[in-house]
Amino acid sequence: MASSSGNDDDLTIPRAAINKMIKETLPNVRVANDARELVVNCCTEFIHLISSEANEICNKSEKKTISPEHVINALESLGFASYITEVKDVLQECKTVALKRRKASSRLENLGIPEEELLRQQQELFAKARQQQAELAQQEWLQMQQDAQQAQLAAASAIVGLQACSSQDEDEEDDM
Repeated sequence: MASSSGNDDDLTIPRAAINKMIKETLPNVRVANDARELVVNCCTEFIHLISSEANEICNKSEKKTISPEHVINALESLGFASYITEVKDVLQECKTVALKRRKASSRLENLGIPEEELLRQQQELFAKARQQQAELAQQEWLQMQQDAQQAQLAAASAIVGLQACSSQDEDEEDDM
């Protein structure tokens, strides 16, 4: 498990990732927890070994960044040449995925519409939306006004009706 001590020996691959790989690779096999722990430790050691060797090769070639070629050379110098073909295939696959992502992110540039025109269209859409919102608010306000007028008319009618009843009652009292 990774700790904050900064010691390289404490760095490991997340167990969940290893468990997922084990489950995908061996779906019908149960693997004991200590075996899983051993796989995590072996993976961590393998990565540390390859990256250290790749770093040395990088330094010897007076580069500051480890490149895929440095990793491939490290595999070969450590006796893992049998993995190189598969590593190159995976590298090509990664480059293809990265290229697709870059193409997808540049869709905006590929529209063929200048940025100024897109900005103008966006502002036009915002203006339309504000106009629609204002019209809706005005309709709601008019509806509230009409409702208030109807309530006033109803209240006035009720008052007139009460006054009429009250006058009749007074007239009846006077007659008695």
